[in-house]
Amino acid sequence: MSIKDLNPTIVWNNFYGLTRIPRPSKHEAKVQDYLLQWGKEHGVEVFRDDTGNIIFRKGATPGYENRRGVILQGHMDMVPQKTGDSSHDFLKDPINAYVDGEWVTADRTTLGADNGIGVAMGLAVLESKDINHGPVEVLVTYDEETGMTGAESLKPGVLKGDILINLDSEEEGELCVGCAGGLDVSADFSYRGSVTPEGYVTYKLNVKGLQGGHSGMDISLYRANANKAVSRILLPLLEKRGVKLVSFNGGSLRNAIPFEAEAVVLLPSAAVNVRAIKDLVDESFAAIKAEFGQSDPDMVMSFEKERKNAGRYISSPAALRIVRALLACPSGVIRMSRAMPGLTETSINMAIVRTTPGHVTVHSLMRSAVDSAKGALADRVRCVFELAGAKVSFAGGYSGWTPKLDTPMNNVMMACFKKVYGRDMKIMATHGGLECAIMGAKYPAWEMVSIGPTIKYPHSPDERVNIASVGRTWEYLKAVLEAVPEK
Repeated sequence: MSIKDLNPTIVWNNFYGLTRIPRPSKHEAKVQDYLLQWGKEHGVEVFRDDTGNIIFRKGATPGYENRRGVILQGHMDMVPQKTGDSSHDFLKDPINAYVDGEWVTADRTTLGADNGIGVAMGLAVLESKDINHGPVEVLVTYDEETGMTGAESLKPGVLKGDILINLDSEEEGELCVGCAGGLDVSADFSYRGSVTPEGYVTYKLNVKGLQGGHSGMDISLYRANANKAVSRILLPLLEKRGVKLVSFNGGSLRNAIPFEAEAVVLLPSAAVNVRAIKDLVDESFAAIKAEFGQSDPDMVMSFEKERKNAGRYISSPAALRIVRALLACPSGVIRMSRAMPGLTETSINMAIVRTTPGHVTVHSLMRSAVDSAKGALADRVRCVFELAGAKVSFAGGYSGWTPKLDTPMNNVMMACFKKVYGRDMKIMATHGGLECAIMGAKYPAWEMVSIGPTIKYPHSPDERVNIASVGRTWEYLKAVLEAVPEK
């Protein structure tokens, strides 16, 4: 069965259309053109703002002209992650989405339901002829996943509505009314390369098969971080066995828990040394795998000789400083919320390690619902890396979205949910970053909420969206639009 055959077809056909268009973050030109063309073909007012956000407008249905204006909002870009055996080209190839039982998933890549399903629902509202609603705008932002650039660039006064319904949540039945703020941190180590001496052989250490996942939504699952795992294996090799580090590379996205990392090293070539080092690598990996056996059961490690010897390596003092800092820097949950049990309050994800000639750079993403806690964590990370000799910089900081529980729109959302589902809706906040936090600062009079169907494992090749939850969320959204209060 094709995903186009699923119900509601008006939503799934729009999502299918998005899967045909390459749309990784920072490469949104094709999907921007697609959305503009979609608006023209469906007779809907559409324009691109000064920076690249796409905005649609649809007038009220007869009798609903006096309702408050609603903005349905999602982001056009997707996280481009794939398994090691996938040849998918995210800049050229469509996503191979397919039905897997009760879910829609993709062939060894991210699916793009985050946030393609939300955008598809917005397009479905624009296309539909049988929904009663007041004035509707659909805002589709760009580059959400790597910096929320579209939300940051949105100008005050462009949008006319005063209720924002963000469609980027990932758990059906939850009304999100708050989110964490974020801050990117980069640590850059400079090093002097040394020529590989005689008597050394080159090996590659690779750890892969980890679950990975969204660095906000999944960080509390305490999954293994591939960069941390490789650092743990490397440290005793550098400290005790005379191993030299050539390069370290792991992770690919700031907001994804890294599920693969590798290091190239030089080993003293004497057979007795190689055997002892291999035994130590096996021992270290066995301990890590045992610790994460439940969260990352498919974790595997390889340690194999390279065909060609590396010509240079990172000087030993610098390599030790780098690896020690990677181990010392916090990564994972820092504190759980006391106000909302089960919610992560503060965390950090050591997302990317990259080696280039003369430099090793580490990129991490911090999140917190408490600005002071985020600042304290930033100081902690800065001190670790500066003590190790790195230059530290921060970028992309934004405050959280502070929850407001008793608002007119929250009450409408709750009442409609009870009517459609026959049970109470859960009000919550998320540790993930939502664009509401940024846009709300530009439109302070907005009432904001976030909803969505159930999506599992976003930002990883295991990403999937529950089919039935899409249908129910669609029916709920239609009921909400009809119940929006008058001005």
